[in-house]
Order: sequence, then structure tokens, then C-alpha cells
Amino acid sequence: MDLRKLKTLIDLVSESNISELEITEADGKVRIVKADARPMASAAPVVLHAPAPTAAAPGPAVAGAAVAAPVAPAETGHIVKSPMVGTFYRASSPGAKPLAEVGQAVKEGESICIIEAMKIMNEIEADKSGTVTKVLVENGQAVEFGQPLFVIE
Repeated sequence: MDLRKLKTLIDLVSESNISELEITEADGKVRIVKADARPMASAAPVVLHAPAPTAAAPGPAVAGAAVAAPVAPAETGHIVKSPMVGTFYRASSPGAKPLAEVGQAVKEGESICIIEAMKIMNEIEADKSGTVTKVLVENGQAVEFGQPLFVIE
């Protein structure tokens, strides 16, 4: 990975509310972690660079590998998952009515929430028609790729 691309990624992490970013390419893996914001401490990102593992070297997991988030109990019904990393919002603007509430019938393709990623508001659509039975994320909460957002039955 060239230095300009790495600098751009560091700047993006610094300017966003993302605390960690990991990218794997053919020539290696880069993990950028924003340092804790403590008094008198720098909030600059820390970059950890590791060479790409080879296919001929099976073995134990790398010590610095990311730890999976705790898994929530299995939900019944269809789960709508986050298609990206960002900040979850239930409404299109502060104080507005939520796009989808528990008990509301939604149609496939209908906007049910917004995820802000890199200062862009992305409308997330229901990928199945049904009734919203659960909202699994709090308004304003950071979400990860693939994190469950709603349960639709």
C-alpha cells in the first residue's frame, strides 16, 4: 500500500467518528485505531501494519487479530443488517418521526433508517416486506458492517 493512500485513510479516520479501520489487500493488511481521547493525550490514529498471511502457512490465529463482537441471542423473523459502518439514525432529521417503528408495516424497498458514513447520509431500505417487531440499535449509535438493525416478521 502506498504512503499517499495510507495518509488518506489516516485522515479519514481522524476526521470521522470511526474508532477503528482494517483493510486487507494482496500486499498486506493495515489496521488504523484511533487512540483514546484522554486529557493531555493525543487523539491521533495509531497504524499497525502486518504482512499478508501466506496460504502455505496454516497455524494459530495472529495475536493481533480482531476479536469478534459478542453475539446477540438469535432473533426470530427476518433480520435487516447494516450494509456499512457508520452512525445509525431512526429519523431523517433530529426531532422528526422515525422512519420505522415497532408494529409498523414496511414494504420491501421502503426506507427504514439512515446510516451516516463519512458525512454522507445513506437511506437503508427494508429488504423484505412485513411488520417491524424489534429495533435492535439505539438512535445515534455506531454500527458495524453486518450488525443487526431490525427484525421484520
